[in-house]
Amino acid sequence: MNHNNEQLIEKKLSNESIYNGKIIDVNVYDVELPNGEASKREVVYHQGAVGIIAVYDGYMYFVKQYRIATEEVLLEIPAGKIEPEDDAEKTAFKELKEETGLVAEDVKKLHEFYVSPGFSNEKIHLFEAKGLSLDHQQLDDDEFLELEKIELSQLEEKLKNGTFKDAKTVVGVQHVLYSNDYK
Repeated sequence: MNHNNEQLIEKKLSNESIYNGKIIDVNVYDVELPNGEASKREVVYHQGAVGIIAVYDGYMYFVKQYRIATEEVLLEIPAGKIEPEDDAEKTAFKELKEETGLVAEDVKKLHEFYVSPGFSNEKIHLFEAKGLSLDHQQLDDDEFLELEKIELSQLEEKLKNGTFKDAKTVVGVQHVLYSNDYK
């Protein structure tokens, strides 16, 4: 078995930038597949984002927000895009406060994962907020969301019945359900 994975690598032959936006850039690549055949790849580039697990006073905190890509209101853990001048940890503190009004003494990075690596490089950095206290929301002018708290005892049922459809939220809820820290 070949352990260096070279037999899997696609060689980029050409690259065309077809869109440069505020949140994403899109490129189209002509590639040579490992078997020598030609193909095209469309890639969405994204700065990356954070998701924050926030459990306070027996509740896990979520936000309800309309997502135009799915054309529905989703229930998600607090999250936000990492700005070029910020790092993931700074963004986690900031987004938690803005979206929920919760202030963390510390955040602990749990995981980082690609959201949809078949076409995007977007990576989510998942944090767990520690030492929480309640302040007030500070939403951005273009941010419309509602805060929702769910009792820890209700999380498993809501996970099973499909309440959570967003990957970072499913991962975050599973962490809370299977971690001894919340028993």
